[in-house]
Amino acid sequence: LTSMHSMDNFVAGRLMPQMAAAEVHVVANPLANMVLQARFDTYPKRRGMTRVPELRSYGVPVAFGSDCVMDPWYSLGQADMLEVAHMALHVAQLTSREDMAWCFDAITQAPARVLGLENYGLEPGCNADMVVLQASDPVEAIRLKPPRLYVIRHGRVISTTPRRVSALDLDGRPSTLDPTDYAPTDASA
Repeated sequence: LTSMHSMDNFVAGRLMPQMAAAEVHVVANPLANMVLQARFDTYPKRRGMTRVPELRSYGVPVAFGSDCVMDPWYSLGQADMLEVAHMALHVAQLTSREDMAWCFDAITQAPARVLGLENYGLEPGCNADMVVLQASDPVEAIRLKPPRLYVIRHGRVISTTPRRVSALDLDGRPSTLDPTDYAPTDASA
């Protein structure tokens, strides 16, 4: 699918409805794709990631993934899905609050649907596999890439990280700052 970034709009426009009709699911890999694709292009350089907004507009299910961790193709990988979403929203220009929240879904719920995982989610009866982040909402989670306070697998805490609180020494400002104290309003969106 990375070749779609180089396809003529007419060709891509014919392909995407066929993908939707065939119920194809797409998993884009923004970190490795940005490094590997168009490596030998002169300028202008292609982006290397498939047409995420366009695929979504045709109803094609899209998720984000990362398959490279310290390997020859992408030696900077660290299996951090928040980093994946952060890069994807920049590359695909998905910067509205709605699109950024969708990017969070693209690293959580959407991959579970693409993989056909059962008992995935936060509802009663699910596997209780989750990561608890120090963030007030999905957009802040992507923006801040905050500490993973708890990693829980099958209901058992397997990793913890202390909360991060910054100390401030500015007149008229609070003495400490916790990212979860900030909750964006419609006016700040």
